[in-house]
Amino acid sequence: MIVLGLTGSVGMGKSTAALMLRRLGVAVHDSDGAVHRLLAPKGAAVAAVAAAFPGVQSREGGIDRAQLGARVFADPAALRRLERILHPLVRQSQQRFLARARARRLRLVVLDIPLLFETGGTRRCDEVVVVSAPAFLQRARVLARPGMSEARFSAILAQQVPDAHKRRRADHVVPSGLGRAVTFRRLKRIVGGIKSPRSTEPCLDSPR
Repeated sequence: MIVLGLTGSVGMGKSTAALMLRRLGVAVHDSDGAVHRLLAPKGAAVAAVAAAFPGVQSREGGIDRAQLGARVFADPAALRRLERILHPLVRQSQQRFLARARARRLRLVVLDIPLLFETGGTRRCDEVVVVSAPAFLQRARVLARPGMSEARFSAILAQQVPDAHKRRRADHVVPSGLGRAVTFRRLKRIVGGIKSPRSTEPCLDSPR
């Protein structure tokens, strides 16, 4: 089974690429979705997060992600404390996903991990896809989000490996600034190449 890591900096179109991969019939594990489940009412991380950050639990019994984000956003020590709680649980979710995929004898699966390089997630992947777009388009996309500001955007970028570095380390670079059709065709080519390993045609999107 081939494990494909999918990543990209904020605003680069990674979530859209993940949806396209699902359309292509590929099983995708969504790490962000796993975090949301962990912080939802009865989630496995609720008790530990509520103990580490008093006052962030919602009336429904989950974690108020807006309050939690405000607590850790500008506090690196608090962010690391939160990551020590969440990251092992997300990895467990990934491991369960991979075990189910192996039991189904799937040829290809995807781990959608926003901070793939930052957290060492490449060790769990056979190949890596980086979704990328020009910086001006990335900026426009992110600043159009509700509640976003220049300062917050800059702070998010500071926590992420630069896009240029990700592209250099990727096995496949998928553009998201040339229209969805181009992005979809590139992903389809990657999936087809992995599922048909006998093909000797070079993958034109690979920077290597």
